[in-house]
Amino acid sequence: MAAESITYEILLAAAQQEALPPFLTQALPAVLSGCRGDFAALATASGGAWVVVGSAGASATTLPAGLLAEALDAERVIARDEWIVAPLDCRATSPDALLVRAAPAARGTVEAFLPALRQAVDSVRERQRQASRLARLQAILEIAGQWNKAESMETLLTQMAQVATRLLDADRASIFLWDKPARQLVGRPALGVAGDELRVADDIGIVGQVLKTDAPRRLGRADDRREVNRRVDTALDYKTETLLCVPLRGKRGDLFGAFEAINKRHGEFTADDEAALVELAAHASIALENTQEREHLLESRKQLVDQAAEGVQLIGESPAIAALRSTVLRVAGAELAVLVLGENGTGKEVVSQSIHYNSPRRNHPFIAVNCAALSETLLESELFGHEKGAFTDAHQTHRGKFELADGGTLFLDEIGDLSLAGQAKLLRVLEEKVVVRVGGSQQIHTDARVIAATNQDLAVMVREKRFRQDLFFRLNVVTLSIPALRDRREDILPLAEHFLKDFSRKARRKAPKFTAEARRRLEQHPWPGNVRELRNLMERLAYLVPAEKIEADDLAFILTADGKPPSVVPPELELSEATDRFQAEHISQAIRRAHGNMSDAAERLGLHRSNLYRKMRQLDMNVEG
Repeated sequence: MAAESITYEILLAAAQQEALPPFLTQALPAVLSGCRGDFAALATASGGAWVVVGSAGASATTLPAGLLAEALDAERVIARDEWIVAPLDCRATSPDALLVRAAPAARGTVEAFLPALRQAVDSVRERQRQASRLARLQAILEIAGQWNKAESMETLLTQMAQVATRLLDADRASIFLWDKPARQLVGRPALGVAGDELRVADDIGIVGQVLKTDAPRRLGRADDRREVNRRVDTALDYKTETLLCVPLRGKRGDLFGAFEAINKRHGEFTADDEAALVELAAHASIALENTQEREHLLESRKQLVDQAAEGVQLIGESPAIAALRSTVLRVAGAELAVLVLGENGTGKEVVSQSIHYNSPRRNHPFIAVNCAALSETLLESELFGHEKGAFTDAHQTHRGKFELADGGTLFLDEIGDLSLAGQAKLLRVLEEKVVVRVGGSQQIHTDARVIAATNQDLAVMVREKRFRQDLFFRLNVVTLSIPALRDRREDILPLAEHFLKDFSRKARRKAPKFTAEARRRLEQHPWPGNVRELRNLMERLAYLVPAEKIEADDLAFILTADGKPPSVVPPELELSEATDRFQAEHISQAIRRAHGNMSDAAERLGLHRSNLYRKMRQLDMNVEG
C-alpha cells in the first residue's frame, strides 16, 4: 500500500470517527499493511511512562522506551533494528509517537504519511474534547436542577460530591468550607470519618495551598506529593495518588472554601477536568452561599440552557428540512412520544435536542442513552439505577437515567438494538411512570418525556418478532424521518458554509470561500457518512487549509472527481495485473488533480512528460487529448 493510499485511509477514518480509540482501530491496520510490519501503535508519554493508546497486529511485550525518547529529542523519524518511531507532537505536555515494527526500508513510507496522521489525530482529539465539553455542559444543567431541589445543606453537599466523582471519573470528592475564626477547613462529605466531617488546619496540604494562592491545583503521579496532608490519608487508611482542587468564591468574589476531587480512576486529571471543576464550583458556590437565594442558580442555569440551545440548529433550506423544522416546533410543546428515523450521521440527536430546547422542558435535563451500548446486565442499572450493595461493584447508590431526566427529556438512541427483555422493562416504566432501583423496593416517580431514535425499520422488526409491538405503538406516536444528505443536495453547501464558519471562528481566522469547482465536488459527493461526515471535513479544512479559498485539490484525499472514493484493487488479481491496475488508477488521479495538464501530472508523479505517455501506453490507457 503506497503512502498516498495510507494517507487516504487515515483521513477517511478521521472523517468517520469521533473519538481516538475507534479512529486508531480503523487507521492503524492501514499503517501496518502499508509498512509491511507486524505491529503498529500510537503511544503517549504520561506520568514518566509510555502508554499505548491504540494498536494493531501482534502484541509487543515491551516498547523501545530509549528509542521513543531519542525520537522525541531529535524531533524526527528514527528507524533502528526492528523499530520505526515517529514523533507526532514533540512539544506537547503529553507527546505522542507512532511505533511500527517493520523493516527500516519502510521509514520513507512513514515519513510520507506522517503529516496526515498528525493532522488526523489532532482533529479527532479536538472533536473528542468538544463532545466531552458538551456532555459536561449538559451534566451541569442536570446538576443545577437537582441542587435547586435540595432541602438541606447536608443533602446539597452530598449531591455535589457525588456529581463531581461521576463527572471527573474520580474516586472521591469533598467540599471544604473555611471556618476562618478557627483557622480550620471543614470537609464534607468525608468518607470513613465519624460524623462524616473532617477538620484540618487551613494552612496545610493542597487545599491549604489553594486557599493561600486562590488558584486551582493539580497533582499527578509524577509530581512531588510531599504537599499532600498524609495525616488525613493515615486517618482514613487511604492513599492519595492524584488530586484536583479549585477555590470556591462567593458572589462578591470572597474566598470561602475549596472543591476537591481525589484519585482519577483512569489516567490523571487534565486541563479539561480542571475547567469542568471550576465551572462546577461556580454553580456550587451559588447554591452553598445561600440555599434560599434561588434566583442566582436559576439565572446561571438559564445561561447554560441558552448556550446549549445555540449549538442545536437544523440547517438547510430543502423542502424536507423546512417541513422537519415546522414539525419539530409543532410537536415540541406537546407531551407526545416521538420516534426519530434516519441513517447514521443524519442528525437524529440534533433533532431530538431541538424538540427539547423548544419545549417547556428546556430548563430541565436532556439525557441521552445509547441503547446499543447497554448489555443485559447493565440495562436496569443504567436506566433505573441501583442501591448501594445491590451487587458486587455497587459501592454507592446510583440514580438511573429516568431519574436524572425527571422533568426533562430522555433520548433513547438506537432503540432497535435493545433486547426483548430490555424492551419489556422499558415498556413497564413508560406505562407506569415509576422506576424501582436494582436492589431497592421504593417506587420512584419519573416525569421524563421519551424520544427514541433508530436507523432500523421497526415495523419489519415487529413482524419478525424482534421488537415488541406494544412498545412500538407506545414510542411511535409521532414519527419524524430525517432524509439522507444525498437526498437533499441543496442543503450540502449551506451546511458546509455553516460548519466552516463555526470552525473558522474557533480557529480564530476568517472563513475561507469555496471555488466553483470545490462547490461542485462537494455537491457531487454521495456523503455516506451524511451530515457528520460533512461536519468533520469542514473542521479539517478550517484548521488545515491556510488559503483564503478552498480549491478542489484541497478535497482530493476525501472526494475524487466523480464524487466516489478511490476504487480498491480486487485481492484476487495476480500481482502483475494488480500492479498495473493500481498504477493506472494512480496516474488517473494525478491527471485529475492537475486538471488534465500532463506536464503538471508528470511532475507530480516524478516522471518526464514523454515517460508518462510511454507508461500510459504500456498500461493501455487513453493518451489522447
